[in-house]
Amino acid sequence: MAANEREDTAPSGARGSAQSAAAAAWARATTTHPQPGSNGLVLSGARTVLPTGVVDKGRVVVDGTKITADAPKNAQVVDVTGHWLLPGFVDIHNHGGGGASFSSGTAEQILTGVHTHRLHGTTTLVASTVTDDMDVLARQAGLLSELAEQGEIAGVHFEGPFISPCRKGAHSEALLRDPDPAEVRKLIDAARGHAKMVTLATELPGGIESVRLLAEHGVIAAVGHTDATYEQTVEAIDAGATVATHLFNAMPALGHRTPGPIAALLEDERVTVELINDGTHLHPAALQLAFHHAGPDRVAFITDAMDAAGGGDGRYLLGPLEVEVTDGVARLVEGGSIAGSTLTLDRALRRAVTVDRLPVEHAVAALSANPARLLGLYDRVGSLEPGKDADLLLLDADFTLKGVMRKGAWVVVPELPELAQLTELA
Repeated sequence: MAANEREDTAPSGARGSAQSAAAAAWARATTTHPQPGSNGLVLSGARTVLPTGVVDKGRVVVDGTKITADAPKNAQVVDVTGHWLLPGFVDIHNHGGGGASFSSGTAEQILTGVHTHRLHGTTTLVASTVTDDMDVLARQAGLLSELAEQGEIAGVHFEGPFISPCRKGAHSEALLRDPDPAEVRKLIDAARGHAKMVTLATELPGGIESVRLLAEHGVIAAVGHTDATYEQTVEAIDAGATVATHLFNAMPALGHRTPGPIAALLEDERVTVELINDGTHLHPAALQLAFHHAGPDRVAFITDAMDAAGGGDGRYLLGPLEVEVTDGVARLVEGGSIAGSTLTLDRALRRAVTVDRLPVEHAVAALSANPARLLGLYDRVGSLEPGKDADLLLLDADFTLKGVMRKGAWVVVPELPELAQLTELA
């Protein structure tokens, strides 16, 4: 896919406008197709991406909600030769989609956003907030934690307000504040055990203490929206920071005399680097640089999507700020800064393998296994292995998404005669 190409529609068999009426959106958000057949399902013949690499003519068995090693008696066998089978995508940095914002939406709206990304292959999603008043963030964290308890999202990521005004991007400068550990703790507590990550400018007063607090509570401290030096970033990593929030974006550029945070984050094996692979946020050479220095085990592709993802051009809100989306690129109306993205992870995969020419197994690791490990969920999701949730994707030979299964139920039913027949019988 060329750098300026866009895919605004859902995958084949799942098309629909993100601007539909609220009732229809809610119905889509809470409905999945039943698992075809009551005796298990065997998907056979596809090129299958496993932790050990790509297997031609692979075989994945689904029994109930899980992947199993052995097919149940009388399991339905479906030939998917000519396709790819991949694990479901895991997005650790996502602000919304389908016209819905995770920062300000109701439960119904948030589910609409979550479902929009499921239609594009994201079966595990961490909901990200943007800078706002602390009480507003705490209230929203409480709502998001309820959805995490229901299994709809994998947790909460607070991006702001503890970020640098020098690198604020699409965050309201008036609402920014230094990372006071007591206030960081307030957000953690509001999420009731579901806070997964906090992005901080760790060079600000209280930054290092806040990193230590997050590490003590098992919450990922992410370096981002930062004006830190190389040395300050090294100090943050030594204190417990383990993620680079959208590496290269909203931080000083890499310099030969002042390497800044990018060099420190790339060189340290303890750090996972987020990349937004949409053709706008990163030049292909920057992506290759990150993969070369961090290696394929330390890269996580993210969307950083805002509520226009899965929708069309127009005016939107990102937190309290107005955003204009033109040709699929979101920018602040005031100032013109890039304001998140309209990316979905199926597009990130397709670009990675067709434009960036990454090995398929490396791209899939960045979309599934690496973020799953980071979240501590790799025992359940992130790869096609027996015992894990039956979260899997079916793509055609050109890496166009055709089917999405989550926990053994089809979210997007592939347009295959055998599956259509099985669904009718279910």
